[in-house]
Amino acid sequence: MTTSSTTMQYKRILLKLSGEALMGDRQYGIDPERLAEYAHEIKQVVDRGVEVAIVIGGGNIFRGVAGASKGMDRVQGDHMGMLATVINGLALQGACEDVGLQTRLQSAIQINEVAEPFIRRRALRHLEKGRVVIFGGGTGNPYFTTDSAAVLRAIEIHADVILKGTRVDGIYTSDPEKDSKATKFDFITFEEVLSKGLKVMDTTAFTLSQENELPIIVFDMNTKGNLLRIVNGENIGTKVNL
Repeated sequence: MTTSSTTMQYKRILLKLSGEALMGDRQYGIDPERLAEYAHEIKQVVDRGVEVAIVIGGGNIFRGVAGASKGMDRVQGDHMGMLATVINGLALQGACEDVGLQTRLQSAIQINEVAEPFIRRRALRHLEKGRVVIFGGGTGNPYFTTDSAAVLRAIEIHADVILKGTRVDGIYTSDPEKDSKATKFDFITFEEVLSKGLKVMDTTAFTLSQENELPIIVFDMNTKGNLLRIVNGENIGTKVNL
């Protein structure tokens, strides 16, 4: 028996996952076990009536910036990165369908044989029907990160919040993996993030989120049940708000 979304803190969410998150303990590529874990987490939320859209990075396969730093043309590298996000989207789509979810993969670059083109009204209709919509291909343009794609899509579909799933349980004063004295913020404003020079998203994405008053929650996606706890209204991770 599913619970109505009226009891949930958020009705429609945009979940942002990094490509690296899909690697699990591997050095590169996709870990099927990690994919399956994420699919179960997403299903728990969908079963409670929450509408879920997802943007995944491609860093586990290819990074345009990294390629450019080694002499590759940046535009070409970014296009390769966009294709990597479609590969990850297909993998997540398969994992979600394995647990009984209905999904649609939409791509900002046309690959009609494997994904629908991104059409905003169609995406909204899918969400209203309870389908998980995975957005691949970034923004469709070079020089923009998948963080920017996540914020852009979240605004376009009127998401209530962006949930940035990472391997760290929130935003800290410094990198907690390098500084044992780093302290975590439970809540922080956009202005405080900028004034303290904290890294949450790239500047373009973060500014776009701030201008559109779209809150961001950074949380540990690898802790089972965290996604459900957040949409339930629990204070998990760090919330960035006005």
